[in-house]
Amino acid sequence: MSVQAVWNGAVLAESDDTHVVEGNHYFPPDSLNQEYFAPSSKKTVCPWKGIASYYSITVNGDTNSDAAWYYPHPSPLARKIKDWTAFWNGVEVVDVPDASDEERAADDRA
Repeated sequence: MSVQAVWNGAVLAESDDTHVVEGNHYFPPDSLNQEYFAPSSKKTVCPWKGIASYYSITVNGDTNSDAAWYYPHPSPLARKIKDWTAFWNGVEVVDVPDASDEERAADDRA
């Protein structure tokens, strides 16, 4: 099953390989639709993950400031999410059934 990050009608990222950390899906860098992302100057510190950098997201002329974050230089404990991106501030992270899931559901209804 794939997971999508969606905001303002656009799919910002999609992957069947996210890491869930503290309830947040982290998407691999190659799953991002880069056209929507712009680096932000915002930084925050997590005691165990390290310093987070942010992206602002722009879709159809609307900007969601600092709506995505990632760890370019995480602590050793968080190395598996290095450069992977998570979302907040109104970005919906949703499960997307794959074709085999839809086929099984159709078979169950038949």
